[in-house]
Amino acid sequence: MILVNTDYITGKELEMLGMVKGSTIQSKNIGKDITQGLKTIVGGELKAYTEMMNEARALATKRMVEEAEALGADAIVNIRYASSSVTQGAAEVIVYGTAVKCR
Repeated sequence: MILVNTDYITGKELEMLGMVKGSTIQSKNIGKDITQGLKTIVGGELKAYTEMMNEARALATKRMVEEAEALGADAIVNIRYASSSVTQGAAEVIVYGTAVKCR
């Protein structure tokens, strides 16, 4: 599966199959929330949240690819990511793009 954030793939003619997306809502446990909250006092990277967001993006991307494969796609173009806070310590990540078949 080819994944790109452009609306084309150089040298390929594309047949559009439709929009696909994947999403997840992730949170850390209360212990991580407390330690990360204390980290905000002194500053620096909140590594537990960085890890959480990386895991969320990977899972959302996997779900989007599965949806595209079900349509018979060879690639997904024009991929975009978005995230939003759902509650304190929990975030939604959504990824979407256009599933295409390369000719």
